[in-house]
Amino acid sequence: MADPRFFPPRNFAAIPEDHSRRETSRVVVLPVPYDSTVTAQVGARDGPRAIIDASEDMELYDIGIGREPFQVGIHTLPELEVLSGDAEAMVRRIEEVVGELIDEGKFVVTLGGEHTVASGAAWAHASRYPGLTVLAFDAHADLRDSYLGSSYNHACTLRRVLDVCPVVQVGLRSAAIEEHDLIRENRLPFYTVEAFRSLADPTAEILGHLSERVYITIDLDGLDPSIMAAVGTPEPGGLLWQEVTSLLAAIARERRIVGFDVTELAPQLGPFANAQTAAKLAYRLIGLALPTAEN
Repeated sequence: MADPRFFPPRNFAAIPEDHSRRETSRVVVLPVPYDSTVTAQVGARDGPRAIIDASEDMELYDIGIGREPFQVGIHTLPELEVLSGDAEAMVRRIEEVVGELIDEGKFVVTLGGEHTVASGAAWAHASRYPGLTVLAFDAHADLRDSYLGSSYNHACTLRRVLDVCPVVQVGLRSAAIEEHDLIRENRLPFYTVEAFRSLADPTAEILGHLSERVYITIDLDGLDPSIMAAVGTPEPGGLLWQEVTSLLAAIARERRIVGFDVTELAPQLGPFANAQTAAKLAYRLIGLALPTAEN
């Protein structure tokens, strides 16, 4: 039994034991402190721990959606051991572990680490949810087939996801010419911030590209640096909090969100508020995806 004189064990949102046991929790948080292919500012390996630490200061009632997401049960796993010398093996390890958790009946929240971790998590979901679509929030196209000698570099993340299922992206602000050409030639639904904001009905436009089941990958550099400076490759002119959360709420109403990841927080590169923002975003998305324990 938990001793009320002590804080609960370190876990996402400092959730009491009766709502954080693995056996009874609907949600499992998987921290992956991996950033071995980062090519700009390093530090994303510290992101998962920073998000979890910041989450312990959150109120458990989310006033923005009018519910307590922790009520579905949220269990936090230990950090996944990384394979720093083999990016493909690391992606496969993530795929294996996430797949095991899905097969256990869990809703998996993967915390990165660099955006590469999303490849393994998305693969695991795609193999179990036929017809899955991935919605990506990201400043960068991440569509290179190979970069710096690796097909599993962080610059290849959405290309590797595109290998197994359709991808829709919002927040694009940076791309190599070959990525730009790939988007145009294949008419990929990749939206710059300006294009997204210019749509007559942005929500309907994005929903029109999504299948019934959706996996969401959030590279935090998709957000504007004014609210998310703590990333290794920031780009000006990003999405704002209300834009992201409003779109996520609409998707949760109209589609089934089957899992998600939050990646690329490099906590030492920005104020503590950035870790709090990442934690709140993850908590909000849990509440949107699983509004009641029965879901």
